[in-house]
Amino acid sequence: MLKIFKYLKNEVLSVILIILLLIVQAYLDLTLPEYTSKIINVGVGQNGIENAAMEQIGEKSLEKISIFLPEKDKDYLLNSYRKTSTYKNETIYKLKEDVDYEKLDKIVAKPMTLVSFFEDKDNLKQMTNLPDNMDIFMVLENAPSEEKANILKQIDKEFKKYPDTIIDQMAINFVKEEYERINVDVDKIQINYILKVGLIMILIALLCMVSGIATVFIGSRMAARLAKNLREKVFKKVVGFSKNEMKTFGAASLITRTTNDIQQIQMVIVFLFRVVIYAPIIGVGGVFKALNTNSSMTYIIGLAVCAILGIVIALFAIAMPKFTKVQKLIDKLNLVTREILTGLPVIRAFSNEKHEEERFEKANKDLTKINIFINRTMSFMMPIMMLVMNFVCLAIVYSGAKGVDNGSMQVGDILAYIQYTMQIIMSFLMISMMSIMLPRANVSAKRVVEVLETKNTIINTKTPQEFNPDKKGTVEFRNVSFRYPDANYDVITDVNLTANPGEVTAFIGSTGSGKSTLINLIPRFYDTTGGEILVDGVNIKDVDIKTLRDKIGFVPQKGILFTGSIKDNVRYGNENITDKDIKQALEISQSSEFVSKLPDKENYQIAQGGSNVSGGQKQRLSIARAIAKNPDIYIFDDSFSALDYKTDAKLRKELATITKDKTVLIVAQRISTIMHAEKIVVLHEGEVVGIGKHKDLLKNCQVYKEIALSQLSKEELENA
Repeated sequence: MLKIFKYLKNEVLSVILIILLLIVQAYLDLTLPEYTSKIINVGVGQNGIENAAMEQIGEKSLEKISIFLPEKDKDYLLNSYRKTSTYKNETIYKLKEDVDYEKLDKIVAKPMTLVSFFEDKDNLKQMTNLPDNMDIFMVLENAPSEEKANILKQIDKEFKKYPDTIIDQMAINFVKEEYERINVDVDKIQINYILKVGLIMILIALLCMVSGIATVFIGSRMAARLAKNLREKVFKKVVGFSKNEMKTFGAASLITRTTNDIQQIQMVIVFLFRVVIYAPIIGVGGVFKALNTNSSMTYIIGLAVCAILGIVIALFAIAMPKFTKVQKLIDKLNLVTREILTGLPVIRAFSNEKHEEERFEKANKDLTKINIFINRTMSFMMPIMMLVMNFVCLAIVYSGAKGVDNGSMQVGDILAYIQYTMQIIMSFLMISMMSIMLPRANVSAKRVVEVLETKNTIINTKTPQEFNPDKKGTVEFRNVSFRYPDANYDVITDVNLTANPGEVTAFIGSTGSGKSTLINLIPRFYDTTGGEILVDGVNIKDVDIKTLRDKIGFVPQKGILFTGSIKDNVRYGNENITDKDIKQALEISQSSEFVSKLPDKENYQIAQGGSNVSGGQKQRLSIARAIAKNPDIYIFDDSFSALDYKTDAKLRKELATITKDKTVLIVAQRISTIMHAEKIVVLHEGEVVGIGKHKDLLKNCQVYKEIALSQLSKEELENA
């Protein structure tokens, strides 16, 4: 899978933008629980009062708070407020605008708690030995400095038993009671705070949504472009494959790799960046946030993470081996389907539909079984994860309830902790979901990269030579041998011959004698394993492949047509050909008769694979395509086999008029097709056993004579 990333080098900006957006989104997601906690703790629990730095305070309370402060802090407190109004004959002070809230909050929080605490007579009895009718505030205000210090020291000692959260809550309660005492609208403060925090949460949620949509949009476009580039590269690579590579991979597998495998990669890339970047940020960030909220419940997160990792590893170990088999089974299904659909006429002719249905059913069942196994295995993941999450929630609530009871936590902190824990677990869940998709995508990536990194056996030279114009059209075989890859013997052995312009060179021999293999070496569909082939006096390995093939008009054994009009198929090798030349090519190839009877004539649309024309018509149109190219060398690989004798004779007669100065190579099975050739090459088990004209070979070549007599009578051969 890592090798695929090198094809993302043109998407660097998109990758950077996705990373930035995901960091922003993760930060915003981690911020939301804080505001949830604030709404519950401050908005609901504290009536919207955030800290002990009061906006307004009565003179009496200000004096009481000052009693518990050292002179420096007392001066800061008194200088932080200014007189504004009176309420029930009491002066009301308002906080100045330039005051440091945090500093003031630290100064007044504990004194406020003490004032609130000692206004309760029971608390006073518990912590001091003063009589009931004695006002501690008056005592402290009028007491000598040493005595006051001793009393405050005793009070500090007692207060150390209480957690900071209780002290803060008592300070907030003091503020609330003070506001009510001096007629400040506490309900309005609460509503304003909840609205403010609520709007911030809505804004964060909207930003998260925008960031998420932008990330998916950019990621999807990037993945689509990657898939497009991979398809282009794979297709270009496959187009350059020789028959060796095509045989190695197989057409069905190459189709799967170009479509299904690349689609798997595209799907994973969309989610991969999001998970690889987003999940760790959320996981690590959630841990830090949870620890800052309350570190006493860290063990719960640790247990949850261990449980999730255990589940993921177990499921991964079970399912992973199966993923590697899925794509091979898809290949097998494609192969069987392709064979059946291609061979339908033969299947029907032999009434073998039942057997082929069973073949398809087996391939289909094998793929279905393994997919069901994977899906069943992975279907356990979500319920188990949810079970873990629910147990974690219960553990947090149970542990948090104890904290709330002893004053070390607030309810909002519990909810925030649950949210952080869920985010941590969800990050692992996201990674685990990727662990489902990644193995299959990894297999697909390997298969695609295997195609892209395959070294072609047919390699174009980096320093191409020019053809010799003095030997235009000459094809020469020098000690040519050929062996198929992984074969133990040569199928062509030490062939030496020359085909000259203006003459027809024919190849004949029994089935498997190497006729088609030999002429397939000329356009470099295969490369010789021994000796060399020269065209225009130059070794074909030393010239540009395209330039070589531009000189050749090749007609294969099986006529292959492409979807489009007849005109499009004829001009396939020569885009600049005129309509007049197209008609001439059709006439020479004996195609004009049946083309003229078609509804749209030359514009008649050929179906996929030429299924709407006969085998003979396909052969004639293939010949017309080669004629329209007007090459220096014509190669006909048993291209007249589907023609009747009359059409064959007419076609060869017409063909002779345009190939007077061309080199014509014909592979044939029928003696009648080649008996008038200037040079007949007889092949037997890959070796040349005779070269000459028809009559000479009848006398001198036993193999040729046997072939001839198997097709024609002695009288016919003599009269020929």
